Amino acid sequence: MNPRLNLAIVGSGPSAIYLLKHILDELPFLKRSLASISIFEKSQLTGVGMPYSPLTTDRFNLSNIASEELPELPTSMVDWLRNLDPEDLRAMGLEGEEISAEKIYPRLVLGQYLHAQYRVLLASLQEKGIKVSEHPGCEVTDIEDLPNDSAVRVVTAEGGIHVFAKVVIATGHCWKNDDRPGRGYYASPWPIAKLLPAEGEYHDFPIGTLGASLSAFDVISSLAHRHGRFTRESGILQFEPSPEAPNFKIVMHAFHGWLPHLQWDQEEPMRAIYRHVDREALLGLRDERGFLRLEAFFDAVCRPALVKAFRKDSMADMVAELARPEFKLADFVETMSDKHDYNNAFEGMRREMIEARRSVLGHKPIHWKEVIDDLMYTLNFHADLMPAEDHLAFRKTVMPFLMNVIAAMPLESGAILMALYDAGRVKIISGKAMVDDAEEVGGERTTKVTIQDEDGGETTAEYRIFVECGGQKLLKLPDYPFRSLVETGAASKGRVRFADPGVVHALGDEVKEHVFEIEDEIFYQLGGVNIDAACRLIGADGKSNPRLADVAFTHTSGIRPYSYGLQCCSDTVAIFVQAWVQELRTSGDVEEKSEELSKIYEKI
Repeated sequence: MNPRLNLAIVGSGPSAIYLLKHILDELPFLKRSLASISIFEKSQLTGVGMPYSPLTTDRFNLSNIASEELPELPTSMVDWLRNLDPEDLRAMGLEGEEISAEKIYPRLVLGQYLHAQYRVLLASLQEKGIKVSEHPGCEVTDIEDLPNDSAVRVVTAEGGIHVFAKVVIATGHCWKNDDRPGRGYYASPWPIAKLLPAEGEYHDFPIGTLGASLSAFDVISSLAHRHGRFTRESGILQFEPSPEAPNFKIVMHAFHGWLPHLQWDQEEPMRAIYRHVDREALLGLRDERGFLRLEAFFDAVCRPALVKAFRKDSMADMVAELARPEFKLADFVETMSDKHDYNNAFEGMRREMIEARRSVLGHKPIHWKEVIDDLMYTLNFHADLMPAEDHLAFRKTVMPFLMNVIAAMPLESGAILMALYDAGRVKIISGKAMVDDAEEVGGERTTKVTIQDEDGGETTAEYRIFVECGGQKLLKLPDYPFRSLVETGAASKGRVRFADPGVVHALGDEVKEHVFEIEDEIFYQLGGVNIDAACRLIGADGKSNPRLADVAFTHTSGIRPYSYGLQCCSDTVAIFVQAWVQELRTSGDVEEKSEELSKIYEKI
């Protein structure tokens, strides 16, 4: 093994930033093996990341994470803001505001903070003898594994060819260019500038969104601020529509008709992989075939932790329900979802705003939400142990609940939404909304949407602008951006076995098309690429690759379905770095078993 290797990082967003931070933390040991780091970024702006970049987001888009929830970087966000000049704060729109660790700041502010920390990390690495090379505006178009040379070849759009001993793929969000602006259809809100009217112009018509997610709110906020103004009367936020756009309105299409839950206070702002169960106890829940079953996890780990949480929240009814063995995970999800299911989602948010303000402003944690978030974070890092049946159940039943009921919309965002509702400028329609993919007919410049309600009835709607806000779709292996890794088998499709292959015949056709067989075992293709517990690529031969790792959630959330947020970025790359250190300490032996690799989780 080369005692002084060169490392490439593809992407320079949050995962790359935290990777640099954890490399710096381990540099006393890694410096003996690491000579240089090369960072490739397809944007001209490095060290920010798509959600926080001025090239993609907008000054009216808030982040959904408080400063105290940010994983550690050289300087905390609060200290960084307090050390800025008044002119810099004024440029950020923060002049005269109290700087607080509990405050949620605009995404562009968070982006500037991340960029500043990125530059500090690069300088620190170079000061300690690591050569760092940046390649802004340099898109990596292909990666080729060279096992015979113990190397990896990186190819860029300009035709450049670079060879490294180790490559970490940290490309983050990647939105395919599937927009059809001729029909007013946009496959994602990003970059959000494409949805905005030109200066002095207005969208004087209804605009539709697929989804009522936090991303949908970004669209709503950016457009609303350009079609009117927000004022306060007796402390209540109000929206005054622009007279130039009397027909401006946002219509959200959401399957359940839910709006995200509002922000809540927490006892522990940072998630922990083993807060409610230790590693040995968790691994001890596996059955005789090595599967961690969802119901076993719920009964042994979730049930007692939730009972304690509901007692703290004085919710005796839920304590009683959880005491019944027949009350399962699906029952829990249904019960807590029903508490969030209103005939009118906006009036429901108005009522929830009272509880949310009491929680956040009065520092009164809502314990059950914090605990279920923690528990699902634990499960996420062990989801490779779950069989296909449980992955399917988790995605169908649990994920919609987590993304709506546990999602935390900032109070300020909720106030904006309520002001628009009171002004008659936003509504939500429940039901399954399907976009008509038919070609344009007769020069028609609208997107047609069919809405199917729970009784099977159908209605239609047309929009001059319609935006998909359902988040990043799971990647299919043929769409993996590095063709050579797929063609040579260095990258393989994310997959898990069925515990009972007999259930396959009862699956719907949409699910069956992702079922395949290898050596008499039945697998389900989860989406994305296959990785081990340290995010190293698993090839078609079933072996972990010591030269290639992928920490991009858009590529790996098939096997890790609850990966989101900056803390998960930090923990994921910390695990990779610790596995690298372990590999070096054992003279290049690569541990592949997840139960052994999970020992690293105890250090995170």
